[in-house]
Amino acid sequence: MFADSVDSDIAPSGTLLGLLQRGRGDGTLHALAAPRAEALAALRHCVLHDPRRDWQIEHRSLYYARLHMELDASLDDIEEHLFAPEDGLSSADECEARTGLALSVLGHLASYENAAAMELLRRYATSGANWQWALDELAVRDEDSGLRLLGPAVLARFPQTPEGDAELAAAARDAFEPRPWRLWAEDPDRPEQAERLRRVRERSCFDRWQRQLHSEGPRPGWSVREVLAWAQDGYEQHPRVPREGAAARCLSAVAGPEDREELLAAARGPYEAARAAALRHLADRGDPEALDLVELAAADPCETVSGAALCAFARMRSTAAIVRARQWAAAPEGSLPESLTAVAAEMLACCGGAQDAGAVLGALRRTVRKEGPDSDALWPLVDGVGRLGVDSAAPVLRHIYRETSSSQLRGRAAGALALTDPSFPAGFAVECLWDCEETTRALAAEYAATGDERVVERLRRLASDPAEEAGVQSAVRGRLSPESGR
Repeated sequence: MFADSVDSDIAPSGTLLGLLQRGRGDGTLHALAAPRAEALAALRHCVLHDPRRDWQIEHRSLYYARLHMELDASLDDIEEHLFAPEDGLSSADECEARTGLALSVLGHLASYENAAAMELLRRYATSGANWQWALDELAVRDEDSGLRLLGPAVLARFPQTPEGDAELAAAARDAFEPRPWRLWAEDPDRPEQAERLRRVRERSCFDRWQRQLHSEGPRPGWSVREVLAWAQDGYEQHPRVPREGAAARCLSAVAGPEDREELLAAARGPYEAARAAALRHLADRGDPEALDLVELAAADPCETVSGAALCAFARMRSTAAIVRARQWAAAPEGSLPESLTAVAAEMLACCGGAQDAGAVLGALRRTVRKEGPDSDALWPLVDGVGRLGVDSAAPVLRHIYRETSSSQLRGRAAGALALTDPSFPAGFAVECLWDCEETTRALAAEYAATGDERVVERLRRLASDPAEEAGVQSAVRGRLSPESGR
């Protein structure tokens, strides 16, 4: 009935490795019950080969750090991985992908007062290629004295030349955590270091002022025609410079009622970027012809035009847009572009009423069948069946929960199951207490049935865990309080 995941890097969901890669609560529970050697091998594979689809929004580090402590694992494999010869040969993006998760795991282990993990982070910050990541981990955990000792080694990475100073200024400006840089700039024992940081910071501020002064973007006094021409000029450059969104925002400042006919002509015209910018502006303003223009542009073979049409419609929230979404979602198969019917179903999932439950559920089932449990298109549909309370969606939601490799989507599926599946509190909610995502653990703390003896014990451990997120601990304490009645 459902498409299987085609991501060859993710093991099947029924295996220990597959559970740990997904960050599921059952992964921890199965690892603790499995032979230790097998559990350690699976954990090592996950930490050294980041399984996340998007490391910027998915969490695994605290999840793996906790299991690392439970299994009393060694840091030898992580150390070997970080200081392998390829560390200095990879590009910046490759290096982040190769070592980022391992460094984050070390950071959480350091927060549990693991001195060896702290020392490993310090070593890597002074000699590793992905030193910025290690420094950010130390910035929120290390003492001032420990961070000050790293200053000379970090600054030595940047030669004292104009180019080196520019790179140093960029590194200080882009640091996720500014604390180490502030400590180095204020270190009384190293006046030359403090002076250099002060000088490059002043130069960076001056360079930024110059860039703003000589900006080639729209200026006061530009007309609608000039803004549209600016957007099209970016499209025709090689490589292309996408300006459609910025141009649409500029149009909101310069366009008046007298410009409507020119904007309508541009939204039907042959110039791709100008058409996209005009279309978005008209949709944002709720123009009476915007919906017809969206339907026309959605079938355009140019991705810039069709994509802008779909994005423009997705931003709309008027009654007329919802009525048109119902028409598009109910259109016979093949009569409209699939992308248009999909964005219509997404709008109904976000803004529709009870009468739209069937259309949203149909879109959810169709998307899982055609695109599998990892499709990005599932996110609003999963939220939608939960918001609309579609009880018959529970089977497909359970499938998504088990099979998706996205821990964020699994959390959304759990939230929808909490609203549609009576078995959730005694089922998946218990497992979710060990999930890798903070929001999923908080949801479980609210719903998990305390009839399972593991639940109260886990709630107590989360309440006292110094590394647990504040939102989770708040939900846990509310559940454990005598006034909760549960």
